[in-house]
This record gives sequence, structure tokens and C-alpha cells, in this order.
Amino acid sequence: MIAHYMEGLIQQGESITREFKACRNQLTKDVYPTVGAFLNRNGGHLLIGVTDQGDVVGVNESHIQQIKKDFANTVNNEQKLQPAIYLALEEVVLQGKVILHTYVPPSSSVHRVNGKIYDRNEDADLDITHSTLLVAEMYLRKQESYTENRIYPYLKLQDLRIDLIEKARQMAINRRVDHPWANLAPLELLKSARLYQRNHQSNQEGLTLAGILLFGQDEVIGSVLPHFKIDLIKRVIDVDRYDDREILMTNLMDSYEKVMAFVQKHLPDPFCLEGINRISLRDKVFREIVSNLLIHREYMNGAPARLIIESNKIVVTNANRPHGFGRIDLGHYEPFPKNPNIASVFREIGRAEELGSGVKNLYKYCKQYTGADPILLEQDLFKIEMQLPIGVLVSHATPQATPQATPQATPQVEKISEIIIFCQQPRSRKEIMSQLGLQEVRHFREAILNPLLAQGVLILTIPARPTSPNQKYQVR
Repeated sequence: MIAHYMEGLIQQGESITREFKACRNQLTKDVYPTVGAFLNRNGGHLLIGVTDQGDVVGVNESHIQQIKKDFANTVNNEQKLQPAIYLALEEVVLQGKVILHTYVPPSSSVHRVNGKIYDRNEDADLDITHSTLLVAEMYLRKQESYTENRIYPYLKLQDLRIDLIEKARQMAINRRVDHPWANLAPLELLKSARLYQRNHQSNQEGLTLAGILLFGQDEVIGSVLPHFKIDLIKRVIDVDRYDDREILMTNLMDSYEKVMAFVQKHLPDPFCLEGINRISLRDKVFREIVSNLLIHREYMNGAPARLIIESNKIVVTNANRPHGFGRIDLGHYEPFPKNPNIASVFREIGRAEELGSGVKNLYKYCKQYTGADPILLEQDLFKIEMQLPIGVLVSHATPQATPQATPQATPQVEKISEIIIFCQQPRSRKEIMSQLGLQEVRHFREAILNPLLAQGVLILTIPARPTSPNQKYQVR
């Protein structure tokens, strides 16, 4: 999977968000201006062991560990990169050779590399240190774009929940045993994650809004952002009011879990295999939606974040600072970071993907989950709209429908499980119906076969001729 993704990046060539360096035996000095330029602009992918033309030459395997060590030491060194940042090179095997890759996130700070400020333009790193106008524009862009960077100098470490900081540390270590957060004191961890900063213009120092939102005590968050609220609504039976509602006014760490619990309470999770492994389509979809709800929100806007489950669709809205208006076209989508420091923490603990990857995953899994692509609208309120999932479980039906439907629920689930096992090899419709002991063709097609095809659980062996008499069905 990761190798295929890297091959796709290389095929696209160098750009404002992609840079290739050959560097077979050691890192060259021009690697770090690229890191600084990515931090100062829109972020980007750095691939070591690939030529400017996109040829994979690989890194000398006897030098890999030293290169990784040199890179980590440099970007974490305030004397080399200011402010310093945690980054690490990861090994990827392509064409039988090892390359090194890291994603450099966009930063809410202006970074200097050996005292110089770099910006990114197309596939070049530009030294703008001595251009007063360009530097001023960069500072202005950062301040206007990233309200998460606002400093609250009078708040202290005791205004945060230390247990949540420790939880985030453990989640990061669970994903990578040698994670740099492992041995940092709480305040040092916050500084490493850019959640405690110094404003070099005003000389203010302290916790940022991002740090407060992630780990703050509820009363502290309420005092800093009185309007902060996440509204979760199920409106299926009582459409004038609601069937169920939760209002969250707590930190983002707990909010993520509470939103996911609400979704799991009210939405089905149809059987799905990815390869030979069963996956939760529901959780795959809503991991991206909930991350968007929390990470990419404009927190200075008083509009609450909302997730509404209706009888035929799910609607999610979020306060936004738009960079364009209208429906997002995945083919021409250029992601723009909204809260890069919050996003970075969520990536480290495994609750979010790299910028842009989450939207692609949302499209991929939403099509399987609901049978249709989601609608994403970039506007003052960012909006995600998706159909209600195919095959809603009877436990989510109306009270009037539940008694009649319940007796049939378990056999239906058992039939689907039996089909999954039986169709590991291509099977005809008659073979499947015979295996299940069914005789009514119309019921089998409408209630069982078509939903499984729409969800992508089964595929056609002759997709160009769906009605072919030789048609068979197989698990994807």
C-alpha cells in the first residue's frame, strides 16, 4: 500500500509539495532548506533516494541509519532549525531499493534554517530572508490563517489535563516504540508539538489555543472559547425536534471518542472485507469525518460544529475559513491546512491521515458504505453530506417496524455471513440461492444480492455484461 502510494508521488514529479533528493550516502545541505520551505508554505513530501527526474536510485543500505539519525538530529536542533520540529525519515522499498520518505506538515510558525527564511515556489526553495516585503507577507499569512497559534500567556500547565497528555504520549508510543515523546516531560512534549510557543514579534510565551483545545480542562476551554460546542443529533422519527441529542463542550481528545460513540450507537456497520481482513466501513468513514469536524474547524467562528443523522442522509457542518467556494472535486482538489498543529497531534496518535489523504479515504470508503460519493462543499460552513448507509439494521428502524422485523434480523445476518464464506470462489446466482435454501429470486436480488454488490462486498466476474447467463459473483 505505502509503496504504491510512493510510486504515485514519484510519477507526478516534483512540485510545490513534492521534492526528490538522490543522496545515496549522506544528506546534502539543500535538504534542509526544502524542509524549511515546506514548513513555511503548504507542507510537502520529501523523498530521499530519488533523482530530480524521478528515477529511483535508492539509498546505500549501510548508510540508512546514519542518514535517519542525522536528519532527526538536525530538524530537532534549534541551532539549525528554528523553531525546531519533530520529523523522522521512514524506509520504503521500491523496485528492490530502499528510499526514505517524510511528510513535512505546514506550520503555523515562520521557520528559519541556519538563520535563513525559505519559501516554496513550484519545485524550488527560495531564500527570502532579505526581502522585507515577502517576509512580512509570510508572517501576516501565518497569523491570518492559523488562529490555533494564538498564545494565552496567563494559562499554565495545571490548566490542562495531564492525564490526557499522558494518554496522547502512550498512543504515540503504541504506534512507534521509539517515538520522541516517550521521554519528554509534559511541558517539553507540548513545546515539541508546537502547543506551547513564543511569539517572536510580541515576545509573548505560553500555551496556544491548539494546546488548550486538545488537553484543556473544560472550564478553561469554556473561558477561552465560550461559544465552543459540538452538537450531535439523530432526527429520524421526531423530525421537528430530535430522537437523540448530545452537546459536547469538552477537549478534542475526549470529543473524538464521544462523537464516534454517538455514530456507533445510531449507524450500522455492514460486513465488509478488505483483502482477507474484515474492516469496519462505518469507522473508516467516520474517522475521516470526525477528524475533519475537530481538526479543520475555524474556532474563532461562533457557529457550532454539527453532525445530524436524518432519515435519508447524514449532514456534517463545521465553521470554516474557505479557500474557494463550491463542491470539492477530488480530481482537482488542493488541500489547505486549517489547524496544522492540531492535525499533527492527531496524526501522531493515529486519529488522522496526512493532509489530503483523509479526503481520498472518505471518498473510497463512503462509496462502499452508502453506495454513493459524499458531497463536500467549501463555504463559510464546510459541509459534508452523505446518503444513509445501505442496509440499515433493524435496531435503527422505527419502534413500529422493529417488532415485525426483529425475528428476521438474525437469519439475514447469518445468510450474508454464509455468502461471504461461500463466495470465496466465483458462484452463480443459482448456486448461492441453493446454498442458502432460497427459492424466491426477486427477494434474493433486492434484499441480499444487490445490496452486497452496491456495498462492494461482492463483485461481478463479467462486469461488462451484468445480465450474462454465465455471470458469477465473488467476494472482493
